[in-house]
Amino acid sequence: MIFRQLFDKTSSTYTYLMASRNGGEALLIDPVLEQTGRYLKLLEELDLKLVKVIDTHVHADHVSAMGKLRDATRCVTVMGEQSPTDVVSMRVSDNEKLTIEGLTMTALYTPGHTSESYSFLMDDRVFTGDTLLIRGTGRTDFQNGDPYDQYHSLFERLLKLPEHTFVFPGHDYKGDTVSTIGEEKAFNPRLNVSSADEYAEIMNNLNLPNPKMMDVAVPENLKLGLRLEAQHRVPSTDVAALMKAWPDVGVQLVDIREESERQKDGAIPNSLHLPYGRFASHCSAAGTLRSLSQTNDLLVYCAVGERSTLAIEIASEHGIKNIKHLPGGFREWQKLGGDVEMVSG
Repeated sequence: MIFRQLFDKTSSTYTYLMASRNGGEALLIDPVLEQTGRYLKLLEELDLKLVKVIDTHVHADHVSAMGKLRDATRCVTVMGEQSPTDVVSMRVSDNEKLTIEGLTMTALYTPGHTSESYSFLMDDRVFTGDTLLIRGTGRTDFQNGDPYDQYHSLFERLLKLPEHTFVFPGHDYKGDTVSTIGEEKAFNPRLNVSSADEYAEIMNNLNLPNPKMMDVAVPENLKLGLRLEAQHRVPSTDVAALMKAWPDVGVQLVDIREESERQKDGAIPNSLHLPYGRFASHCSAAGTLRSLSQTNDLLVYCAVGERSTLAIEIASEHGIKNIKHLPGGFREWQKLGGDVEMVSG
């Protein structure tokens, strides 16, 4: 496995790059905007294709590189389903599997630092964001943070993991790079408490100043996705128009979400499933989408319209013209009361 721990000195943020092999798919966790060029150079040097970028929560101390990396690589942006961010390609729920070629992570909902904080467990290691730090824990005094939620996230989720599990945090201010669950249980002073009330007493009396970047970072990180107006930069059909014609829509619907999303939320009836991760190959001369486009008009959709916008750009580059997408995606279809069929495992 390829594994890199990268550091941003200004915000003391750790970013993690992972892939199963050279020349394969890669993901990044918690990238920093100012380091975007560094990430892209490393991806090129290691011959990796960035396919997913994860933010563990809405950051207050730096602007995420999510949007820039999406624009540069057409990767999928990922956050927890509780995230207040305007648009994220893929929202994961507690215990949901997140995959790329050769690697699988499990999303763990660990609120407390913020109300939407997630950790990500992979084999022998867990990426804890700002929930569990090395010999510390993330503050709980802004962005709907709650010390009682964090206590339960720590003591009922993370500290239940095997003691040999490596802990890779989102920040460190002392120069430490990695710990283990066993070490933190033994030596983390904030975990040396006997109750949630005792933990809350500690966290409620830290009296820390707000992060210097908070007033800039939080608003920017809430609007990193492709908003609805941006989704109209490529050929599109509005959800309302599709519903008005339903069920005689006259197009072949193509669902490009991942199978886990379809099983969790369902799909628009009569949709063909062609996941975004292989979309370019579906558009190639021998691809399914190329063949379908010879006899059908195509309408592509994803969860919220971000991946489908990028998919139309890919299709256009491959010479497929009779294809549109659904701004707002499946979520907007559900919101307006469109028919949904459940997808079995």
